[in-house]
Amino acid sequence: MIEARNLTKIFRDRKRGEIRAVDDVSFRVEPGRIYGLLGANGAGKTTALRLLATLLQPTAGGATVAGFDIARDPHEVRRRVGFLAASTALYGRLTARETLRYFGRLNDLADPVIAARTQHLADELGMHEFLDRRCDTFSTGMKQKTSIARTLIHDPAVMIFDEPTLGLDIMAARTIVRFVRECRDRGKTVIYSTHIMSEVEKLCDHIGIIHGGRLLAEGTLTELRARFRQQDLEEIFVTAVGAPPVLAP
Repeated sequence: MIEARNLTKIFRDRKRGEIRAVDDVSFRVEPGRIYGLLGANGAGKTTALRLLATLLQPTAGGATVAGFDIARDPHEVRRRVGFLAASTALYGRLTARETLRYFGRLNDLADPVIAARTQHLADELGMHEFLDRRCDTFSTGMKQKTSIARTLIHDPAVMIFDEPTLGLDIMAARTIVRFVRECRDRGKTVIYSTHIMSEVEKLCDHIGIIHGGRLLAEGTLTELRARFRQQDLEEIFVTAVGAPPVLAP
């Protein structure tokens, strides 16, 4: 469903020179699977996801999403992808329901379909108590649930989540993790970017560790444990990126 081939993105900065935000990254995500992209802040996760979602053009390499090339067929890719960015904002004067209706119409959905999808997403994400409130009154968790719902209003085959639980309390985070798992169980293909190890362990069928723009290791959790001879994912991560291990007291 997703295949990245030597994906590279270079930015040029007057002071810092050439910055290889994504450097020769290749991986595959099979249909109905969750691929966890695990990395610290600044590792290249968000840039890689923006390339796959066609928000950025690659400097070199390429990718296909749902059978369409991200450079040659960006419109077709966007029709099949739901992308939740970490920095997404909501228009405060609209209610959650109005927000979903707006994005549904942007995706050429008929109003009865939008209404049915809104009901379904509100059920799944627990949004009914604030569905008709303005977004500028929302808590962080309410905003994130509304952002996820608008991302998925067109029922895309591919879902890309960039730090979806960042800043949420434990109950809101659990709701979103459960929802992502259920999306996978319904056959959706998911890329889940995070630096939260426990979420990766709970959700992801396959894990890629990215650092300095490069994909340093990937595999199932079982495969990574065998490769690095560690059971704890945090220790696997720091070993992969070359950080010194934490010694027990």
